[in-house]
Amino acid sequence: MADLYAKGVKPEYLFWVGCAGAFDDRYKKTVRAFVKVLTYLKVDFAILGKEETCTGDPARRAGNEMLYQMQALQNIETFKMYEVTKILTTCPHCFNIFKNEYPDLGGNYAVVHYTEYLNDKIKDGSLNLQKTIFGNGNNKITYHDPCYLGRSNDIYNEPRNILRSLTADLVEMKRNKSFALCCGAGGAQMFKEAEPGNKEVYMERTEEALATNAEIIATACPFCMNMLTDGLKYKNKEEEIKNYDIAELIAMALEL
Repeated sequence: MADLYAKGVKPEYLFWVGCAGAFDDRYKKTVRAFVKVLTYLKVDFAILGKEETCTGDPARRAGNEMLYQMQALQNIETFKMYEVTKILTTCPHCFNIFKNEYPDLGGNYAVVHYTEYLNDKIKDGSLNLQKTIFGNGNNKITYHDPCYLGRSNDIYNEPRNILRSLTADLVEMKRNKSFALCCGAGGAQMFKEAEPGNKEVYMERTEEALATNAEIIATACPFCMNMLTDGLKYKNKEEEIKNYDIAELIAMALEL
């Protein structure tokens, strides 16, 4: 963003990479896949690079309001400097806080989650996905609803529309959409030890996914990916059942 701005160029979108996209080795693959899709679509975007910091979401969820506001106000100043008006993000946590909580501090932007964006591109014909990419087109896929995408922002249909363009065999878990079970990492749970109980939340959710007999578990959130991947490893299913982000599936479909 800084390099382009110095040349007097203003990209249409700021792509917010997020902490997971920057630091988590598994989720880096998702972010790279999405960037390949954006490049394929010739989208005008840029990233902040080293100027990007955390949105403050984990701090606020953990109860550190002062740290959240410090981080948020710092980001808002950076956005103001580069005249950012549109933000694209892969992380539902970043998406939610930019869209619903930054306005309280004066940060008002058109915030788009990548599933919304790519679903629109499929609708207008810019993105043509063939059902034959995954073998015979009948690979069974199940989708896990991220809490901050589904219940917090009512984005249920867009991810499913994308997946239906990839497979004729999309199956739902027992609990789905507004009744979906959390992966166990939201609300800053990712960063603390588990509380006393008989079973980890991610194990319960993994078992629900396995009960569908799907070959692929699709996710659209870095925390969900992390927890469900751990669940598959715990069940010794990581070789036969794959956990992919929707962005990765699209990149695979386009053979990028």
